[in-house]
Amino acid sequence: MGKHITKAVIPAAGLGTRFLPATKALPKEMLPVVDKPAIQYVVEEAVMAGLNDVLVITGRNKHALANHFDRVTELEATLESKGDGHKLRMVNEATGLADMHYVRQGDPRGLGHAVLRARMHVGDQAFAVMLGDDLIDAKDDLLSRMLTVAEDREVTVIALMEVDPSVIHLYGVASIEPTDEEGLVRVTGLVEKPSAADAPSNYAIIGRYVLQPEVFDVLENTPPGKGDEIQLTDALQTLATDTSIAGGVYGVVFTGRRFDTGDKLSYIQAIIQLASERDDLGPDLRPWLKEFAKGL
Repeated sequence: MGKHITKAVIPAAGLGTRFLPATKALPKEMLPVVDKPAIQYVVEEAVMAGLNDVLVITGRNKHALANHFDRVTELEATLESKGDGHKLRMVNEATGLADMHYVRQGDPRGLGHAVLRARMHVGDQAFAVMLGDDLIDAKDDLLSRMLTVAEDREVTVIALMEVDPSVIHLYGVASIEPTDEEGLVRVTGLVEKPSAADAPSNYAIIGRYVLQPEVFDVLENTPPGKGDEIQLTDALQTLATDTSIAGGVYGVVFTGRRFDTGDKLSYIQAIIQLASERDDLGPDLRPWLKEFAKGL
């Protein structure tokens, strides 16, 4: 059994151009999903899985990310003086979630390059990579299972999800073989954003990875690929085809609920679905939604 994994890396240096002009001055990771920024859901997911050491890869004008997880003593004092304990607890939840660290990516050279910037912090330990665009339902234990597989087998693990062939060109795609464990497959190859005709399967990589530290050496020697960027998928392809490096690559097939908050429609759906399930909002929101839908 491998070492217990404790670190998570969240790449958050992107420009968020799909949400302009909202993201002109606000990082896309800080866009609210109901009343919490998207990145807080991701950090909460990491902590629930036992990852309390979180490194965020940031870029220019991303100060709001660090500020959100830092204390704001003036705000805390104001809420305390007003006796607003509920809001004070919500503010303090973000502050005390995890041991947060930050490093700049510098040149925007792709996801693989962003992960490579974590090398000094991670060292020779396995670690999780969690993309802030993907929100995974808190009821699902995707990350916990991925960590268990990575620790037990000492391998790299990626999250896979079956998608419609019409959108396969938006994802990295895996060719797979079954294993003796339900919902777990061995990945034999990967390709970044293929056409539907060229895709080896309809199993798409979604934004959760558990990587062995050998990935850093592979990334160092991975030339720029699609979009002239250093693609994490290309490094994973090397790890999948040369199992002598780090034991190979496995995929946990996810069948739960996921929201792509980098897509406008999915972002809106996330807000509506999560709000409708809340005890404080759902009882009023659900009847309104039914009435609203009747008029469409």
